[in-house]
Amino acid sequence: MAHSIYVTTAEPHSGKSLICLGIIDYVLRRTKRVSFFRPIITSKDPGEQDKNIDLILRHFNLEQTYEEAYAFHQNDAEALISAGRTNELLDKIIQKYKHLESKSDFILCEGTDFLTESSAFEFGINVQVAKNLGSPVLIIGRGDLGRSPEETLAPIRLAIESFHAQDYDVMGAIVNRTDEEKRESLLKAMDEHLPSRNLFTAVIPTVELLKSPTVREIALHLNAKVLYGKEQLQNQVYRYSIAAMQLQNYLTKITDNCLVITPGDRGEVILGTLQAHQSKNYPQIAAIVLSTGLEPDPAISKLLDGIPDIIPILAVESNTYETATMINEIRAYITPDNHAKIQESLRLFEEYVDIEQLEGRSMRIEARGMTPRMFQYVLTQKAVSSKKHIVLPEGEDERILKAADILVAQDIVQLTLLGSKEKIEKKIQVLGLNLNKNNITIIEPENYEKFGLYVDTLHTLRSKKGITRDMAMDAMLDVSYFATMMVYQGDADGMVSGAVHTTQHTIRPALQFVKTKPGYSLVSSLFFMCLEDRVLAYADCAINPNPDASQLAEIAIATAHTARAFGIDPRVAMLSYSSGKSGKGADVEKVREATEIVLAGNPDFAIEGPLQYDAAVDVEVGEKKVPGSAVAGRATVLIFPDLNTGNNTYKAVQRETGAVAIGPVLQGLNKPVNDLSRGCTVTDIVNTVIITAIQAQNNN
Repeated sequence: MAHSIYVTTAEPHSGKSLICLGIIDYVLRRTKRVSFFRPIITSKDPGEQDKNIDLILRHFNLEQTYEEAYAFHQNDAEALISAGRTNELLDKIIQKYKHLESKSDFILCEGTDFLTESSAFEFGINVQVAKNLGSPVLIIGRGDLGRSPEETLAPIRLAIESFHAQDYDVMGAIVNRTDEEKRESLLKAMDEHLPSRNLFTAVIPTVELLKSPTVREIALHLNAKVLYGKEQLQNQVYRYSIAAMQLQNYLTKITDNCLVITPGDRGEVILGTLQAHQSKNYPQIAAIVLSTGLEPDPAISKLLDGIPDIIPILAVESNTYETATMINEIRAYITPDNHAKIQESLRLFEEYVDIEQLEGRSMRIEARGMTPRMFQYVLTQKAVSSKKHIVLPEGEDERILKAADILVAQDIVQLTLLGSKEKIEKKIQVLGLNLNKNNITIIEPENYEKFGLYVDTLHTLRSKKGITRDMAMDAMLDVSYFATMMVYQGDADGMVSGAVHTTQHTIRPALQFVKTKPGYSLVSSLFFMCLEDRVLAYADCAINPNPDASQLAEIAIATAHTARAFGIDPRVAMLSYSSGKSGKGADVEKVREATEIVLAGNPDFAIEGPLQYDAAVDVEVGEKKVPGSAVAGRATVLIFPDLNTGNNTYKAVQRETGAVAIGPVLQGLNKPVNDLSRGCTVTDIVNTVIITAIQAQNNN
């Protein structure tokens, strides 16, 4: 099974509880580390517990609290969205989900209930939440409304199209609560009419037990007084019947587990139905409801008091018609103490749902990877887990100061800014930032106490290259050299520059004396491409113009390890103009050789090459061109054959899709130094600093 599944409905009262019970029961046979999560719950009373959370947690005795099982009440969620704070909503949902993920092997997520008038809101938010959690989606519909197969499937089709409109696939659809004789026609219609490739489908028939409320549920709904039979409130009510005719005529109307409604002064009906209940010649009755606010005459009550094991008798203030109308509105639920309903649900799920096929489909969908918001959350949490010291050489730049303000406010990193203290402090004041001497350090290189040591160190390191001490001193007045030396000496954990300076100016000092890690022969770069529904790693798009096969293999290995360090499961596609064994030529042979070099080293990640771009990222194309590949159509790391291809591709994707490109992230250096674009935004700077901090953690 995938690490999570998101169960959502196409319309109200589709029976999610049955599906959730069945899935969790199956997963618990494989692992005990299972959690249940509802991003948004619907409850009229904030003090009222969500019925589905209560059912799942209590029945399976899951090791989580009720508060861990949800993020928002629906009213609060709608208020945030109306205020334009959807990202805040998603961030909290992701935060609570990731907390459960840290202690779980599997999480079952359940979507909203569709019990309000905000159906458009619910469709939209379920799509966004499922995408950001990266969970395969299972849509539940209902087949108990007397509709044709096409009419039954219309809400499911709409739900699937809502996900497709956001470029998110659906793993399957289940029609619940249908008539047994309609199962085959519905299954056929699902295969023919639902808009999805390889969609898992199932149809589960209805049973009287599951659609019937208990007497207890009816009593609560009616606010009824229980006169007798408190021990039998778990009786199931299959239908209700009004006793308004003479007893001898009414007795023929009694059916199994029916609820008899009659005015409270109809003593003969009360006694007659009780006698019928006890007779082997008549069906069993579930309960009696006495309407109109009247209770039995004392003589009748005395008789009732002497009957052992009497069925429930309830009294309500409403008249007979109002009482029947209210009972008709009751929805049956599966509660933790109703073991008969739970066992029947599990039986139906096991009989009518091909769980192995469902599991296979869920694994295919999960392979898409994480969304940008999830990626951002993972990055921030990693950075905060072990705070690092980052130096920003371009401390006088306005964007750098605004980014520093954000980073310090969230306590993500410790920061040092280089530049004129007077200029920086004045800009902080003008911009109205909260930066001060208590939360950042400002260094003027020429006045720094270790300036002489840095000069001597650079002179020693570069003397064989003809660098004199005077030349070393001049170099150390350059903020890029000074900041890189801070990192080299361990006075900072990482450096980020490039908002003002060129890439060459930024990375030259690192190439001169920080140098590459053991086992690496070159420095390469990657961009984290934050597409709408996933994050991919592109490499190399900034450093190496035309790597040979061995260099290309090294770039692939380095990028896979970097991707993994940032929470992305590496599935590496070695890109070329042909896929598999079809192409020939020097360029494709280089990619093929590089792939073989990586495979010979027994990598701990999946790799495929050569692959065309469409075969790498599109499941359908990948399966046609390279059948059975673990990477084709599911790649998360894309290695370009040369800088010309990589640089143009990342810029084209960025411009045409609106993707956010984080990078270039340099890899292969002994210590983290990263470059910014001179056109970078404040967000770009924040992201790059966070990435640099995580690289510093991985260097420990």
